[in-house]
Amino acid sequence: MNMSMSMRNAESDDWIKLDLHIHTFEDPKDKLDYSAHELLARARRLGFSVLAITLHDAVFGRPEVFAAAQRLKILLIPAAEMRIQGADIILLNINREDVEGLRSFDDVRQLRERRGQSLFTIAPHPFYLLGGSIGKRLLDEIDCFDAIEFCHFHKGFFNPNRPAMRVAEKFSKPLVATSDAHRLSAFGRHYTIIPRPSPLTAESIFAQLRAGRLRINSPAATFQDIISTFYFVFIEHPLRSRFHHHERH
Repeated sequence: MNMSMSMRNAESDDWIKLDLHIHTFEDPKDKLDYSAHELLARARRLGFSVLAITLHDAVFGRPEVFAAAQRLKILLIPAAEMRIQGADIILLNINREDVEGLRSFDDVRQLRERRGQSLFTIAPHPFYLLGGSIGKRLLDEIDCFDAIEFCHFHKGFFNPNRPAMRVAEKFSKPLVATSDAHRLSAFGRHYTIIPRPSPLTAESIFAQLRAGRLRINSPAATFQDIISTFYFVFIEHPLRSRFHHHERH
């Protein structure tokens, strides 16, 4: 299935580009080589309007980066990718106090009840083998999620997004495309677009997504993408992590 779409038509209708799952070198678990400011500069060049920096088990909270995003007319939503009972969940429009007590999906349910429509949650890469993918448990915890991610890494017969698409259809959940970028070059080709809400706020964006007023852009991986991803996952990142560990000790 080709998940790309025509940006020319989208732009004429004043649709905007979102990427709600991105990592930067501020991440406490991944050792990356680009800053949030570099991400913002690239996002501005590529015409993005909304971003979420989703650090692992931490809320990104640098005020100067949020101020820089505002100057660039980019809405930066405070967010995190939390590991809950062995499975990842993306939480959007949160603060550090929100995530401090999150240990179980029941905790997530209580947080969702308190926050209502001002909180938005995504199941990232649910049926992929690497990382904290939730797998079939997604069916048991589906009430904890507002949307399901259409993961960027797929090509031809290899597409673990297919079961995610079936779950999304069964439970009427929107599918959102993201880059899950761990390299700056990986950001920019995988994203979701929605009609521009007015005003442009986290809550108005969530309302569009919940209503299914969206399109996704997620082209199949190229051979270069596959080689680059495997090199980063199995060689570059382990070496960088080992070097970082030796530096600290």
